[in-house]
Amino acid sequence: PPVELRQRKKPKSSENKESAKEEKISDIPIPERAPKHVLFQRFAKIFIGCLAAVTSGMMYALYLSAYHERKFWFSNRQELEREITFQGDSAIYYSYYKDMLKAPSFERGVYELTHNNKTVSLKTINAVQQMSLYPELIASVLYQATGSNEIIEPVYFYIGIVFGLQGIYVTALFVTSWLMSGTWLAGMLTVAWFIINRVDTTRIEYSIPLRENWALPYFACQIAALTGYLKSNLNTYGERFCYLLMSASTYTFMMMWEYSHYLLFLQAISLFLLDIFSVEQSDKVYEVYKIYIFSLFLGYLLQFENPALLVSPLLSLVAALMLAKCLQLNVKKGSFVAKIIKVINFYLVCTLTITLNIIMKNFTMNWLLCQESLQAPSQDFFLRLTQSSLLPFYILVLIICFLSMLQVIFRRINGKSLKETVTLEDGRIGERPEIIYHVIHTILLGSLAMVIEGLKYIWIPYVCMLAAFGVCSPELWMTLFKWLRLRTVHPILLALILSMAVPTIIGLSLWKEFFPRLMTELMELQEFYDPDTVELMTWIKRQAPVAAVFAGSPQLMGAIKLCTGWMVTSLPLYNDDDLLKRNEN
Repeated sequence: PPVELRQRKKPKSSENKESAKEEKISDIPIPERAPKHVLFQRFAKIFIGCLAAVTSGMMYALYLSAYHERKFWFSNRQELEREITFQGDSAIYYSYYKDMLKAPSFERGVYELTHNNKTVSLKTINAVQQMSLYPELIASVLYQATGSNEIIEPVYFYIGIVFGLQGIYVTALFVTSWLMSGTWLAGMLTVAWFIINRVDTTRIEYSIPLRENWALPYFACQIAALTGYLKSNLNTYGERFCYLLMSASTYTFMMMWEYSHYLLFLQAISLFLLDIFSVEQSDKVYEVYKIYIFSLFLGYLLQFENPALLVSPLLSLVAALMLAKCLQLNVKKGSFVAKIIKVINFYLVCTLTITLNIIMKNFTMNWLLCQESLQAPSQDFFLRLTQSSLLPFYILVLIICFLSMLQVIFRRINGKSLKETVTLEDGRIGERPEIIYHVIHTILLGSLAMVIEGLKYIWIPYVCMLAAFGVCSPELWMTLFKWLRLRTVHPILLALILSMAVPTIIGLSLWKEFFPRLMTELMELQEFYDPDTVELMTWIKRQAPVAAVFAGSPQLMGAIKLCTGWMVTSLPLYNDDDLLKRNEN
């Protein structure tokens, strides 16, 4: 049969696109799967690190429990003698936990706390809002819902939760240092420095119910999640997990402590500077800003429309930056100086004229400056940090990271592009966004801690984490060797050796010097003996008139409220202007 030639039909546009996509996909090189032994090494490293982190947290919680028992001899004390160990505002918090357990129902207990007229004379207060009593509400619910009232006494259940949170605190610091350095050895060194310097890292030994002891573990979890979220080489699933953990911990932190939004304000400034320096995609930073706004809005609703959140510097800063993005103020365009001037000017107009005025008008500064925690740190503070070798290594790490960060900024000013992935050979630790964030944040916290000693309990855990990360990070040593132009020894090999040898030597020296002291403290039996206060509380219970109202120091008023339930004239609280004036008078 004759062969017939026909004109070829043109394929449809959709078919062309599909074929083009297939060709493009075929052109993309498929990444080879890692060998089995490499996958096994990664899994073993992660497993050992997670096991070490959890074990460190559990051991620290058990250590706190044992030390508390040895110091106060809690198990052999009567209820009144136990309650006297809670001093000042700690006594107030625990007294409301007792009130919740005595209430006929949870709803009735919450109502009595929100319309409380049995604590301060001639004053009805919303104790849940003013004192952030959400930890006590949660603890009372857990105690009754789990049936623990048949197993354990209320005071042991309460302090057990706080000690458990401290274990989570240490675990979060461990993970943060591990994420930054890439080795769980940094986490071990972080925990060691934290425990050795516990006089300056926590007040858990003296004031268990303090709000910071409930809140800072969640803040540490938030920082760990933020550290992972800012990493450049994070996959999609890891990024989502970090974002969800950061959202939950930010909101919980804000609910647990009335001063939490000030710490988040410092964090927002650090992220703002990170965005200004253009070392990280602004999308991630603005996603964190959305978490702040959502947490503030939800906290405002659930904290009985707390006005402090609406006038907080955090909301003013984040709202101004979000508005600047929505209005497309070309913040990212122009010279480096123009960027800073535009944003700072916009922020000053929106915030400083409003928030600082309100804060200064409602603050009884003269009385607060008399408090020990609001004074400058003493020389003994720096001596203790130096003796434990923490301060020298922290200064070394901070200087190297800060200079490397400045180097990156000047490169950006000169128009040089940054590498998407920084390798060990580059020796540019300042190009990593999470490192720059932590450097800025620790400088802000440290500057405030030099003025207000009470902030050292927030700053020193940060110091432990950053110093441990630095000495265990090969990138930090490689950055230093790049500056020194080391030629005699291979710099990469020397950096890897030092990142293992230096923390090992530090750990052995800390073990030799401080471990016997810790064991001696656990073996030494102590006793909290205050017969005068016990006698006073006993007299009030037996002989004081029912309508009596007691006046005295704020610390004594907290003990009277807890041990006797009688009304007082003032409370050791700093967030109520009327109570501050009563204390000052």
